[in-house]
Amino acid sequence: MTGNDFGATVARHRKYFLSGATRSVEWREAQLTALQTMMTERAEDFYAAMWKDLRRNRIDADLTDVKFLVDEAAYTRSHLRRWMHPQVVSTPLTLAPAHTHVRFDPLGVGLIIGAWNYPVMLALSPLIAAISGGNAAVIKPSEVSAATAEVIARTVPHYLDPEAFSVVLGGVPETTALLEQAWDHIFFTGGPPVGKVVMTAAAKNLTPVVLELGGKNPTIVHSSADLATTARRIAQGRWLNAGQTCTAPDHVLVFKDVAKPFLEHLKNAVVAMYGSDPQKSPDYGRIVSPRHFDRLVKLLGSGQVYHGGEHDREDRFLAPTILVNVPLDSLVMQEEVFGPILPVIEVGSVEEVIRYVNARPNPLGLYVFAEEQGVAERILDATESGDAVVNDCTIQPLIHELPFGGVGNSGMGKYHGEWGFRAYTNARGVLYHSTKIDLGVRYPPYSEHQRLRGLLAHLPS
Repeated sequence: MTGNDFGATVARHRKYFLSGATRSVEWREAQLTALQTMMTERAEDFYAAMWKDLRRNRIDADLTDVKFLVDEAAYTRSHLRRWMHPQVVSTPLTLAPAHTHVRFDPLGVGLIIGAWNYPVMLALSPLIAAISGGNAAVIKPSEVSAATAEVIARTVPHYLDPEAFSVVLGGVPETTALLEQAWDHIFFTGGPPVGKVVMTAAAKNLTPVVLELGGKNPTIVHSSADLATTARRIAQGRWLNAGQTCTAPDHVLVFKDVAKPFLEHLKNAVVAMYGSDPQKSPDYGRIVSPRHFDRLVKLLGSGQVYHGGEHDREDRFLAPTILVNVPLDSLVMQEEVFGPILPVIEVGSVEEVIRYVNARPNPLGLYVFAEEQGVAERILDATESGDAVVNDCTIQPLIHELPFGGVGNSGMGKYHGEWGFRAYTNARGVLYHSTKIDLGVRYPPYSEHQRLRGLLAHLPS
């Protein structure tokens, strides 16, 4: 498609939106049901595509993509009518008789730019939010996960309302052309550099954005932590999808007095999950492309390999790797790892952890493993992150009720569940003021009503 084609597509969707067709609760519920049906009936197509793109096994594919979206659409549908209901707010007595409420109106036509690491969830979960808000949308799946993008493009028109939704395939030229259009909302998942490009494009039309940008998620292992359970949960969170997860632990800050036993537990957890030869494991994924593989291999020299390090470019395989003796100015500590390499750094105190976290850009997730609740609360009180988890990691986006999103360098805006509905609606305050009473005190000349105004000002709301 050319820019003109995109303009025509946006105009077609906007005309449909302005007709009011997307506003009714019945239309929204029907689209959510259709999306559920699509994910159920075409599940095999999605499984096969994600295996080809990322060697994602079915259990993980259900956890984070296929079944996750079926459940999220069902959850949204079951709560939608309550979310849509106007919220009544109190009205000052001085405006009586009157009543006020907040209604949640659709924004219009949105652009959704998905990411390659969870290519189904990150394209269609924002779509669930857009549908719940009564919007139309154009979906741009990531070209890096090409097989999955093709399945999305092939299936969406057969299940969802084609007057409201389109899928665009392509790479940077197509995304650039899409960003030149006038949108009512833009949702982007990716890294901060491209996030800045998206925000710059959105600024031309003052378009609201949700940016999910990731970051270097610090993971703190305190002396009081249950080391065996901590190691298992960090291993699962880090090496799920071969580490290509925006909420994964990026590096571990372990207290010195438990560093040695923690590392041993972490190595044992990796072997227990993926075997002594993880390349043969049916549960271990692959790096998405040779370009990303080459980037990750360069990071191996940032420290001493404690475990792992094996790699095979032809197979896009990089073993689960633990690095120790990692300088803070090394390459692996300067950029989001976004792969199966986990640097482990020793620290001496809670205050050192707090200084470390606060000296760096706000991460998407912050994880604290500690049996002493006061330690966790002290760190949470003194730091900032998009989300946080105590005694677990990575899995917080799977909870529909939680707001998910970054802050500062890791993004802006929240979604999932009601938070997605709010992101895709305008909270529109409305005052209904009767004409039965019309006090002159509000009108000039003010000097004639000064005493009465003073009395009214002290009346309760």
